[in-house]
Amino acid sequence: MDAILSLCRRRGFVFPSSEIYGGIGGFFDYGPLGCEMKRNIKNLWWREMVQLREDVVGLDCSTIMNPKVWEASGHVAGFSDPMVDCRESGMRYRADQLFFAAVRREGELLGYVSLLEGPDMATEALQKAKKRWPKELSSNCPNPISLRPVSEATEEELAQIPSPATDTVGTLTAPRSFNLMFRTQVGALSDGAATAYLRPETAQGIFVNFQNVLNSSRIKVPFGIAQIGRAFRNEITPRNFLFRSREFEQMELEYFIEPDADWQTLHGQWVETRLRWYRSLGLREELLGTDVHPKEKLAHYSRACTDITFRYPFGEHELEGIAARGNFDLSCHQEHSGKSLEYFEEESRRRYLPHVIEPSVGVDRAFLAFLCSAYDEDEMDGEKRTILRLHPHLAPIKLSVLPLLKNRPELVTAAREIFQKLQRRWNVAWDASGAIGRRYRRMDEIGTPFAVTVDFESLENGTVTLRFRDTGEQARLSAEELTAELQHQLDPA
Repeated sequence: MDAILSLCRRRGFVFPSSEIYGGIGGFFDYGPLGCEMKRNIKNLWWREMVQLREDVVGLDCSTIMNPKVWEASGHVAGFSDPMVDCRESGMRYRADQLFFAAVRREGELLGYVSLLEGPDMATEALQKAKKRWPKELSSNCPNPISLRPVSEATEEELAQIPSPATDTVGTLTAPRSFNLMFRTQVGALSDGAATAYLRPETAQGIFVNFQNVLNSSRIKVPFGIAQIGRAFRNEITPRNFLFRSREFEQMELEYFIEPDADWQTLHGQWVETRLRWYRSLGLREELLGTDVHPKEKLAHYSRACTDITFRYPFGEHELEGIAARGNFDLSCHQEHSGKSLEYFEEESRRRYLPHVIEPSVGVDRAFLAFLCSAYDEDEMDGEKRTILRLHPHLAPIKLSVLPLLKNRPELVTAAREIFQKLQRRWNVAWDASGAIGRRYRRMDEIGTPFAVTVDFESLENGTVTLRFRDTGEQARLSAEELTAELQHQLDPA
């Protein structure tokens, strides 16, 4: 993960937000390469979910809506995480992401250790225990350590759990609810009447516009409404780089179906559809997985939920959730607004509130997953190289054009002509500085899949060398062959 963080910063994928002022936790800025790759992800998702389907339309809702929207959806009353404070350090933690364990030796309780959620907590907890009780555990292994979230700790246990910030026992407060929505003020007034919220999700904008979409289009159930947009959550402990931040983008689809439709089959089809999309864009199969939520952990309104998971360097976590939400959202907004959100089916002459299946993924989580899957280090021509094996459709720069020598005007002129022609169609980089091998390595490191080199043979017969990033192989191609090959490799089918 450290190598990926270094690459993101060094090559202009992602920067800490407002860094010259010390930054601000949970916010990030996408650099020149990062914004290109992020745009590619969103365009490919939109193409797959909207453009190539006849049963899906798009929407782009405002970030701030009437606060009654969030009262109706339950966010004002219930969109919260359990929080604990360390009285000594002032640090705050999510109680369900802060773990503790009792340390026993031969049945005797020595005390407790605490640690933040991570990929190998059992090992970390054992190391902390041996550091805290070096004499007692120097030759005797403790009894097996069982980790539990602090949100499940009893009052007696909480009084004995050390803070992860100071290692002092008894400084953690009891867990309490912390609402994750950002508040803001609308208009010139500063009283409660002007309070609004930055949206914590994009889905509610789709539900409150359900009738608007029906009335303005000829679409019929089953159909979907898709949206890409920013959302904001005041996370207690933002961490793991882009994975859990306070400002992020979501790509969501609400797919509306009949109440008596075979939702189990449709839900399973959406899971497979989304898995195929990730595989088609190069996410490594061994890093992908699924997690079916057990019934006891589902939201009260949810029929089912399956997460597509990804094995990040910091552990396996949710990449995308596909939920069968019933008609809870439309029902709530119909009740609170007093406006009918029923669908009228002309063939059967019946009215009903459709049920919904929701595939939802964070753009930033997907961005991080594609980076992690593509990052590699190998050796080529006797030199170690860093390479991003990004799918060509995701790569921020599609190809580079390189004159063999920058001090030969005839080579530079020929290369510039090719560069300007290709630039009209794809995002192309120009690089004339340094040895040709070094230029190849620079492009490999940022995931550029192809490099076009113009040399002296190019001046004689108009051919160029096309280099392939992953293998380093090269092909001699005419101008027509080059265009055809690039179209095949870079343009979506």
